[in-house]
Amino acid sequence: MFENQERIDRGIFNVIHVVQGSQFVSDEPNTVLTTILGSCVATCITDPVRGVGGMNHFLLPEGSPDERQQMRYGSHAMELLINGLLKMGARKDRMEAKLFGGAMMHDGLGKIGPANMEFAQKFLVNEGIRCVAKSLGGTDARRIRYVPTTGQARQMIVRSSEVLVSRSSVGKSNDDDGITIF
Repeated sequence: MFENQERIDRGIFNVIHVVQGSQFVSDEPNTVLTTILGSCVATCITDPVRGVGGMNHFLLPEGSPDERQQMRYGSHAMELLINGLLKMGARKDRMEAKLFGGAMMHDGLGKIGPANMEFAQKFLVNEGIRCVAKSLGGTDARRIRYVPTTGQARQMIVRSSEVLVSRSSVGKSNDDDGITIF
């Protein structure tokens, strides 16, 4: 098995980890995007008709025009994600978004998580992109798996080096590895 592939639900998938300050768009049905979030926010957007989607992972809502730092900021990350989807044939009127993250990990970070949440939600409203699901806020980190071609997302709550399954989910997976929340 290749380094960036793993077995998921009896199949082989190309697993791409979307790190802080990056984004990825795909129309490949065997691609799964993953990330781990604390106060950062990940926006997952799909065009279910075209079968293309993507994820970004940003650290702060807005900031410096310094080109080397732009991917850290939601304003730039959101534009890149949407433009990447449009280039692959997505249409904005069909796009559906899911938002994750924005936790208050500890008091020393100030209100970064809530500021990221507020920014992402306002950005989607201003762009006319429907937010179909979100898991924002709280005090725990999240591990996200996202299938960009279908929009299916799975979230695991991470506490103190221990993974716990959230009981507030809509549906439970069959493999006890996590939960499918929408």
